[in-house]
Amino acid sequence: MAGATGDTSGEERKIRAKIIREAVSGQARIVIKVGSSTLTHASGRLNLERMSALARELADLAAAGHRPLLVTSGAVAAGLGRLGRSARPAGLPERQAIAAVGQGLLMQTYAKFFGEHDRVVAQVLLTRDDASDRRRYLNARHTLLTLLALDVIPVINENDTVATEELQGQFGENDTLAAMVAGLVGADLLVLMTDVEGLFSADPRHDSSAERISLVKEITPEVAAQAGGAGSAAGRGGMRTKIEAARIATSSGCPMALIAHSPVGLLRRLLDGEDVGTLFQPRARSLQARDQWIAFGQVPAGEIVVDYGAVRALREGGKSLLPSGVTSVNGQFNQGDLVRVVDREGREVARGLVNYDHADAAKLAGHKTSEIEGLLGSKGYDEIIHRDNLVCL
Repeated sequence: MAGATGDTSGEERKIRAKIIREAVSGQARIVIKVGSSTLTHASGRLNLERMSALARELADLAAAGHRPLLVTSGAVAAGLGRLGRSARPAGLPERQAIAAVGQGLLMQTYAKFFGEHDRVVAQVLLTRDDASDRRRYLNARHTLLTLLALDVIPVINENDTVATEELQGQFGENDTLAAMVAGLVGADLLVLMTDVEGLFSADPRHDSSAERISLVKEITPEVAAQAGGAGSAAGRGGMRTKIEAARIATSSGCPMALIAHSPVGLLRRLLDGEDVGTLFQPRARSLQARDQWIAFGQVPAGEIVVDYGAVRALREGGKSLLPSGVTSVNGQFNQGDLVRVVDREGREVARGLVNYDHADAAKLAGHKTSEIEGLLGSKGYDEIIHRDNLVCL
């Protein structure tokens, strides 16, 4: 499979060990994400033994001089347990209400377990709106960095109680949220702890010949194709959201590891360089902070299909996207929205903030800049997306 390997030869082990060694040298900022399946029993009640072990592992990281940040799921599951219910709510209002019940219980439990190791924690609730709004994005960054400077461990969760229906679950069971947090704080390593041992060549639940992929050097379409559906009943995420999280993190220059939540001590083994889970290698040329926000701070509202000449101009020439390179427009979006730029085969080339809405962009497709005023009655911009607001992926 292009871009990924399950080969654990000496060379592959050296690459993994080098990436991890460089990531955790000095006072490393390490984002650890845990899902609902990690934190709860099958009944939906909190798994206190696992939460205690997790607190001990992160406290050990802090004692070693690192700066851990915890991105956690579990509010809905904790609320279900407190209310004596097992079935996940189908409707948004009920889900928000149950999350409100569970969030307090979740933080109370974390505070207790971290307190046993003399560690102070702080609750930080984020929504997609916090990432999409540039000012709020920067405010979140400043808050998190200040907490780390105070030697406080941030405990971060998606704010389910105020999420809108359109954005419900957009962070992908907090996988994408964790990757966004890694970019926010300039993390040295992102670790997703889940109920699977890593990325496999096929779904191990249905294919006994599936092999664990040790190292992913590049997230190619073939790697993305390994993503399956949702995971356990307790969570909303699946391998697809973990691949997207890896793409965000590695584009930002942050390696990402996908490991199982058990046995206890696996996180330490990963940081010691052992070949556990799947490690995603960061891109050699990482995105700057503003480019990270442009590319991943919002949910794309639509997509613009471009020809191969435009692909070359964007990737090799660093050019703006002009109307002449556009072949078609998909979805409905407004001026200023984030859109995906894809080639004729649907492969994502770039993302950017568009200068025209979907209707006007469709009218301009394939035309020269000099024709814009005649087609629309006025000309606001020469470009569909200006290069300053466009990020190649």
